[in-house]
Amino acid sequence: MATTALPPTVDADVARVTETLGMITPRWNVRVLLALRAEPLRYTELTDKMTWLRGGQLHPRLRALGDAGLVGRTEHSVHHVTYHLTGRGTALLPVLPVIATWAEEFLEKPAGPVSTVRNVEDALTLLTRRHAAPILWVLKTRREASARYLADTVMPDGYWTNVYPPLRQLVDDGLVDTAGSGRPYRLTASGHGLGMVFGVLSAWAAGRPLTHASRHPVWGTPDTNTPTEPGTWVSRQSRLPAPPLRPALETGTPRSDLSSGLFSHAAPADPKPALAAGGPRR
Repeated sequence: MATTALPPTVDADVARVTETLGMITPRWNVRVLLALRAEPLRYTELTDKMTWLRGGQLHPRLRALGDAGLVGRTEHSVHHVTYHLTGRGTALLPVLPVIATWAEEFLEKPAGPVSTVRNVEDALTLLTRRHAAPILWVLKTRREASARYLADTVMPDGYWTNVYPPLRQLVDDGLVDTAGSGRPYRLTASGHGLGMVFGVLSAWAAGRPLTHASRHPVWGTPDTNTPTEPGTWVSRQSRLPAPPLRPALETGTPRSDLSSGLFSHAAPADPKPALAAGGPRR
């Protein structure tokens, strides 16, 4: 059933990407996936890797990731249970360095170092704002659009002025801009830069190789009006080396060489929460 007034194939694509973002964005989900990247672990081994989690906080995340088909559970005996990444979970890992690359380029730079996993978490929070994905899709397709057009397309069953809160949030997040009240909205450079991110998310959600990201019908085409360099591909290649099937996404051990893995800094022992809804870009 369509949730927007976009063409059926586009609506389905946006829905798949939105669902994927919903699987991995909840707090600590990315870190759970990374902790399981190398080998199956028992519950106590997982908690040892994520000491900031308090009693009972890990179970809901494992259950949700299991329901999403990303994490599996194996009972070896009554007292011996391990958790592991499924094939879908393993295939999702190479998406994370692409998100990290976008965040490194476009998110605001804080005074101190930020772990790459925190960059991923902050980027995911921006992309899961309510109605964010379809609004960005429409603006990428049309180059610019009025608030009324966006409302009629993105939330056709609601009152059209309900589009203003998500639009204001996207403006605050630096993904969308407008020349003023009553003027059309358009993507910023960082909004256009999401091409590869949405491309790989779409490819993974549709069960296609991630190399198909550059062929995405919306985000993988050349955009001569991109506010950066005319004629470049919006879905540009990641600045990081192509990630292996199981990239070295660190959750505790420091990394100084990006070529050896995703993280350039160690995750703190008690990591701060990801970007709060309604807050600044970082």
